[in-house]
Amino acid sequence: MKVVNTIQITVFAKAQENKEQIVNTLKEFLPGDLEKEKVCIEETKAIGSDDSPVVIYKVLLSKDRHCNDILHLFKEKLPADQKQLLVRQLHSRLDEEFDFFLRLDKDALLNDHRYELTDGGHCFHFKLNIACFPRKRATAEKVIREMFV
Repeated sequence: MKVVNTIQITVFAKAQENKEQIVNTLKEFLPGDLEKEKVCIEETKAIGSDDSPVVIYKVLLSKDRHCNDILHLFKEKLPADQKQLLVRQLHSRLDEEFDFFLRLDKDALLNDHRYELTDGGHCFHFKLNIACFPRKRATAEKVIREMFV
């Protein structure tokens, strides 16, 4: 059963951060052969609030297999209390287009390979577009509950 239509992953790399480590961690969410799977990591350069350079990495996944692999990682690696927190907060994490947002702490992921939710901006940001029929908020909420059980 299709659970999500797309998953977008975004992460910012500040000038002093190890960009190679950030990209390698990002790739852990992606299929092995990016070229063969036609998955592209977009790289955008920007200027941060402190006038220092920032690189924004973004990936959009739309193939069911790729999205399901990430959902499997969330089910496997997110601790039970973190999954329960996502379900408790689903009203504030789900928007009108049925995009469900979650952030994984960047330091926990980079240093310990640990999946830990955060509300801060120092994170790997995930936007999951929920697949549901009928296209109603209650149906989307049910899909999310089942996703993290």
